[in-house]
Amino acid sequence: MTLEQIKEILPTLENVEFQLEDGAFVPEHFHVTEVGQINKRFIDCGGVIREESVVNFQLWNADDYEHRLKPGKLLNIIKLSEEKLGIENNEIEVEYQSNTIGKYDLEFNGKVFILKSKTTACLAQDACGIPSEKLKKNLAKLPVATANTCTPGNGCC
Repeated sequence: MTLEQIKEILPTLENVEFQLEDGAFVPEHFHVTEVGQINKRFIDCGGVIREESVVNFQLWNADDYEHRLKPGKLLNIIKLSEEKLGIENNEIEVEYQSNTIGKYDLEFNGKVFILKSKTTACLAQDACGIPSEKLKKNLAKLPVATANTCTPGNGCC
């Protein structure tokens, strides 16, 4: 989800809710403690220089159980970030702490925002020597040759 997409969704909501893929909800008294843009410049294992830029939201839980972030307030935080930091319309990455700080992609299911687990991957598989995935076949669907097959008592075994 991009920054422009969340800006279109927020005015249609009564509450801002985040849910993890396992169905657990981020406690409703969460705070958005940071909105920013993260620019990453790196080299992959194949020697290619790459650049990546994401909009970052950091969610945090405090002990103020009566706190509720309303859609209009989050929209104002986003607009202030665009104005003061020059944030661009990039994909949103959400930081949220469970056992450690996790980074999540963001989706919307029509009611709540879903924190989608991110995974790592090799960006230069051809340069790393990682073999391409072999074609998998269902052995039960392979044609069975009937000629030259052994049957009990025909002396072929």
